[in-house]
Amino acid sequence: MASPYLCPNCKSNRMRFNIVEQVPRSVRLDPQNGNVVAELSPDQLDPFHQPYTGESYLVQCGVCGVMEREESFIKMAQHVQYQR
Repeated sequence: MASPYLCPNCKSNRMRFNIVEQVPRSVRLDPQNGNVVAELSPDQLDPFHQPYTGESYLVQCGVCGVMEREESFIKMAQHVQYQR
């Protein structure tokens, strides 16, 4: 987060953002009622249960609400800066 951001959607917001932390939980559900039967640690996953490999956090524009990877906001700021 040490780089400037620019919203890739509204292209005007450079200041107002929400950082959304993603904390994955690996669970096993009851197929009949959907209740959580077990919460699993990464070392308890079976071969058919893929571990979460997504972003640890996302950035949301505080103006238009679009949510993207941080890289999208940084690249947009860099792109506009180079055009000047």
